[in-house]
Amino acid sequence: MTLHTHTVLLLVVTVATALVGSTSAFAPDSYSKLNVRITSSPSSSSLSMAPRFDTSTERWFTDVPEEMNGSSYGPIGSLYRAGPKPFLQRIFNPDTYDQAVLKYMAQDGCDRKEAQGNMDAFLENPQDWAYQKMEEKKGAAQKDYANANMAPQQVILTTVWACVVVVFFYDLVTGVAEGRYGKTDGNDIFHGNLWSLPF
Repeated sequence: MTLHTHTVLLLVVTVATALVGSTSAFAPDSYSKLNVRITSSPSSSSLSMAPRFDTSTERWFTDVPEEMNGSSYGPIGSLYRAGPKPFLQRIFNPDTYDQAVLKYMAQDGCDRKEAQGNMDAFLENPQDWAYQKMEEKKGAAQKDYANANMAPQQVILTTVWACVVVVFFYDLVTGVAEGRYGKTDGNDIFHGNLWSLPF
């Protein structure tokens, strides 16, 4: 394998590692534990306005346009609010993400933007999100995940910082692939010559 192949493989492994998450947490709970209306079909006459779970398709759904996918912020909004994990989750697993948002909306009775903000925070750091929710139940101030990191100054700072990081990693990857970094006198760390490097 060439040096370029190793670099591409390293990038693929890194992205795959970032994508592996606890998406199974978004599967519907047992129906007896849910505090939502469960219907047998979307055409039932007893539909409420909140998202519902259809037992025949085993999927969450809504008929309200304000609650449907695309009615709130997009993947870039997730990137700004909570970072790359929820952004990548939305890109590579959009249906799982949407099902999780609909389930959260149904269980908490909130709007789509708030549910997306909470899902993004959960995907970024489940432990911190769960801790914050426990503290809120004890009376702590409720964190506004729907508008997190969206102040104009924060958006500008995040954009500049992201550009710096992208340029740095682009230079690092291309530099390693071209032999500018990690190569000394014909030896490099990708070809099993770690012990012969001069350091």
